Amino acid sequence: MIARLLIALWLTTAPFQCASEPDPDRRIADTPSEALWGLAEEFRESGDTEARETTLRRIVERYPDSTEAEMARMALDGREPPPPVEDEDED
Repeated sequence: MIARLLIALWLTTAPFQCASEPDPDRRIADTPSEALWGLAEEFRESGDTEARETTLRRIVERYPDSTEAEMARMALDGREPPPPVEDEDED
């Protein structure tokens, strides 16, 4: 009886996880649209225009509300978004 009471007491004081948005700086993996955007950028750097356009269209089709879809639309319309600024201290 006392053991059950102690377990019940312990369960009622256990911490609850709050529903919240994940911190993007602490994410372990890219979202699918981010991964595809990275792939499109690799195709751009290697000069594979056809593969890049196909990848950009896929981003727009599959993830139309994402930031990457907006950048893909710009690239497909000839309004290339600026490249991301990288910190010099990352090396």
